[in-house]
Amino acid sequence: MFNLQLSQFMKTAYKTTLLISLCFCLMSCANDFLDLKPKTELAADEYYQTAEQFASALSGAYATLQENDLYGDWYIFSEIPSDNTRNQLSGSVTDQDEFDKFYIRTTNPYIANFWNMSYKGINRINTILGRIDNVEISQSLSDRYKLEAKFLRALLYFNLVRVYGDVPLVLKEISISESYSFARESKEKIYEQIIADLKEAEGLPSSYASADIGRATSGAAKALLGKVYLTQNNYAEAETKLAEVVNGNLYALLENTAGSLNIDGYAQVFHPDGHNSKEAVFEVQFKKGGFGEGSNFPNNYAPENSGTNVVTVGSTGGNNVPEMDIYNAYEEGDLRRDFSMSLGYNDSRKDGEWIESRYVKKFMDIPYQSGDNNNNLPIIRYADVLLMYAEALNRNGKTSQACSYLNQVRRRGFGYQTTEEASPVDIHTSDPNQFLLAVEHERRVELSFEGHRWFDLIRTNRAIEVMTSKGFKLNESNLICPIPQKQIDVNPELKQNDYQIIPK
Repeated sequence: MFNLQLSQFMKTAYKTTLLISLCFCLMSCANDFLDLKPKTELAADEYYQTAEQFASALSGAYATLQENDLYGDWYIFSEIPSDNTRNQLSGSVTDQDEFDKFYIRTTNPYIANFWNMSYKGINRINTILGRIDNVEISQSLSDRYKLEAKFLRALLYFNLVRVYGDVPLVLKEISISESYSFARESKEKIYEQIIADLKEAEGLPSSYASADIGRATSGAAKALLGKVYLTQNNYAEAETKLAEVVNGNLYALLENTAGSLNIDGYAQVFHPDGHNSKEAVFEVQFKKGGFGEGSNFPNNYAPENSGTNVVTVGSTGGNNVPEMDIYNAYEEGDLRRDFSMSLGYNDSRKDGEWIESRYVKKFMDIPYQSGDNNNNLPIIRYADVLLMYAEALNRNGKTSQACSYLNQVRRRGFGYQTTEEASPVDIHTSDPNQFLLAVEHERRVELSFEGHRWFDLIRTNRAIEVMTSKGFKLNESNLICPIPQKQIDVNPELKQNDYQIIPK
């Protein structure tokens, strides 16, 4: 796996000196932002001089994805607002509860941190793209680094536009003073840039030697582009692009063990040592071991006050609590349910007494230390691609053909082999509306707690209908978050979203 697992020293160096962060912050932050040359480190202008330095800079851009403010806390933006999970409300802490019940304040720290970290990553990327042509580096390596950077920029902007709607579009390295002049661009223009970046990124290698496994590939670019097209309701382009991934024979579902009903293949996708398998299209890379590169999911999701009964080392956050609605959504015989979540645990401190406390168990590991786990986070995996492809086929009037791709995913979830000619759980329908509900359901249970449900409901225009039918109070204004108030205060060009808090 490529050297994304930077030493803690190097990671700190990136954050403090080498890569200027796009901050969009209060003026009081200016001194830290401009402090580019501490006595022990190189300044940015002195750093980007060699191929090795650009390789490290690109690793720093990838490392942005690991941050709690981005994919570490992605569940807050993608799962908690949906019918899948809720927050653990503890004392006076309501910051996550605002996402669950749709009363997000403009001062909510999660929306501020997500914005800041996203643009920090974008400015790291723009710095690479703006400077790499000025150094002596092989053309092939330079071209690859630029395409990787554009894939990452597209991913960050895709998340930004889904979370906030219209956002500033920054395509060059900028200073803090320049950041105050950027207004919000329409989401249509943001998507144009996302598509342009991903089309270029299709020129990436299809795979890498072992030292570079985990980097963005042409398959990742195509799969993400297919998801973007699906989000835009451009079903013809989505089908074409996703077909290239499906027919490229580079990816496959991990199979269950033959001979009996089991969930072995599905479980292997999430095994803490099962990184970058043939099912992985693109994952956020994590590695435990005291390097500051581990994931926090097992500790963060373990029930509060569960001690060492669920996760054996470190703290327990009690976050991202599954709703009973998702538990009940699994059909009888679906083995993914009990692998993905639990209704509670046996407390060894109380002679094995059963403690009812729901938690996500899909991401489990023995931490090296608290919040230091080996779980990668799948951003796109092949099951997601198959289900998106099935959805696109159905939208394009090919419902019968779409069923075969849906059924591959279902078979594995119920313990069968995906390659069987038929199974008792196969779905056969020529009704496109019935199929849409079937694929929506399948995406919910297959991809549960991986950060898809809320945005699936939004892009299919089902969020209001589904959520209000389950007692949630929201309207169209609640489908995107407010712009962080600090950004409004410091940048007169930014206008606030019309986010309405509905009385409960």
